[in-house]
Amino acid sequence: MWQDPGTWIALGVSALFVVAGFVMHRVFMRVLKTPEPQAVDADQPVPPKEEP
Repeated sequence: MWQDPGTWIALGVSALFVVAGFVMHRVFMRVLKTPEPQAVDADQPVPPKEEP
């Protein structure tokens, strides 16, 4: 069984899915933990951006 190339291909693909799921979980958690941007009042003027 362990000499069959199909076994190693299946294990490699499974490991790839596990790693991809872990990376996606980390990215989603980082995105969800970032604070929301502050709401801007329409009555207040927007200050100009500083150029470097």
